[in-house]
Amino acid sequence: MCGIAGKLYFDRTRAVGLQDLGAMCGQLVHRGPDDEGYYRDGPVGLAMRRLAIIDLDTGRQPIPNENRTVWVVLNGEIYNFHELRERLSAKGHQFVTRTDTEVVVHLYEEEGEGFVHRLNGMFALALWDSSRHTLLLARDRLGVKPLYYAHLADRLVFASEPKALLRDGIDRRLDLQALHHYLSLTYIPAPLTIFEAIRKLEAGHLLICRDGVVTLRRYWDLPTDDELSGLLPGQVPNLREELLALLQDAVRIRLVSDVPLGVFLSGGVDSSSVVALMRRAASGRIKTFSVGFPEASFNELPHARRVARRYGTDHYEFIVAPDPEEVLPILAYHLDEPFADSSAIPTYYVSRMSRAQVTVA
Repeated sequence: MCGIAGKLYFDRTRAVGLQDLGAMCGQLVHRGPDDEGYYRDGPVGLAMRRLAIIDLDTGRQPIPNENRTVWVVLNGEIYNFHELRERLSAKGHQFVTRTDTEVVVHLYEEEGEGFVHRLNGMFALALWDSSRHTLLLARDRLGVKPLYYAHLADRLVFASEPKALLRDGIDRRLDLQALHHYLSLTYIPAPLTIFEAIRKLEAGHLLICRDGVVTLRRYWDLPTDDELSGLLPGQVPNLREELLALLQDAVRIRLVSDVPLGVFLSGGVDSSSVVALMRRAASGRIKTFSVGFPEASFNELPHARRVARRYGTDHYEFIVAPDPEEVLPILAYHLDEPFADSSAIPTYYVSRMSRAQVTVA
């Protein structure tokens, strides 16, 4: 993963300072340990911490268009960027990198705010159009990648994590409605956060800031019951085949990487299906990672081993005895908000331990 941050002053005579951007970006080093980049132009500033996955040499961000009037920072991956790049090159757009991020600026030039409809990926991005003095934030359809913002009297500030926003002097007052939802749901639903001044950009949404006016717009949603009601019982067999084909394609496109990648394997239906589909799509060795516990009732390693043997993976197992005094402060720091799903603990351990072998999982 990577981390993005930035801000826009509504007063065009006020300049964003590099020290301010650096302070925000410094809170995101764990998201992007490989590189950092900045763009500043008077009242706007974009910042990026990068975990290099695609185009290790020339994929530095922020990335501009040819005449440097449009700039973008992106956290995530655009899976169909090869097809988009070919189409845009045929229309005369010139590319100077091999990264998926550069596709975004040229696609925006071609299609304006509707460019998000063309993107197949998981992403949170910020795009600055200097000719229109417009800042655009976008989040992928299902909200895989996080994006937080604060709309204040004098500025709009955004980042991949709330802690980066707090470094820009955002008020830490609690949102009592968010606290109510947390106590009911064990998490805080978008657009709320635990901080009254900070909001999540919702999944499938755009935020457009032009001349100090902020507009939120949904660009995608799940089909409604009415749209699904036309399906006939006789279509179900075809739906099964279509679902399998979609799952296979979803796994295949996620295997594009210039760094080592692997898969977390619990032995359950979801992760076992992913491993099976990876075996269909990948000819080389697959690295699988599982975490187990000394208590037999919590230990899923036997199930994971069976799947690993079935598909001949390079399998790594870790037995952990969670130390609450060690792990809970770490999780609280990285999650930023109250979050009561205990699966965060094994996820943290398997992520930390697999990092010695792979960059992406």
